[in-house]
Amino acid sequence: MAAELTSMRLAGQGVGAVVSFIGQVRDMNDGDDIQTLTLEHYPGMTEKALEAIETEAKSRWDIIDSLIIHRVGTLKPQDQIVLVAISGAHRGEAFKACEFIMDFLKTQAPFWKKEATNKGERWVEAKLSDDAAQARWTK
Repeated sequence: MAAELTSMRLAGQGVGAVVSFIGQVRDMNDGDDIQTLTLEHYPGMTEKALEAIETEAKSRWDIIDSLIIHRVGTLKPQDQIVLVAISGAHRGEAFKACEFIMDFLKTQAPFWKKEATNKGERWVEAKLSDDAAQARWTK
């Protein structure tokens, strides 16, 4: 992911900030050891949802560019799941856009997560805290 961030940093005139978020697979969730996390999606639908989230962020904040990379398939603890990167003239706009995209990825992007734990497999349920984080952008 360093190459992607370097590319954004050097992409053109006016870039004064690159803000990024890298999410990774937890080794523990809800008190259980995580062995693997499997992310499922609907090709086509997922990409359209990511594009819509990115377009909305670009319409709200004065940013130069954005990048979303989201993995699917079976991952192990500490594997990287997602990269969101924003370039802009100033850090404030870039931070807000990055946080917005992550909040909407958690609630609006069609991904389904299944954890394999030491107690068996389970689907990861949506969290009220994710809905609350996303809702603050609609006020």
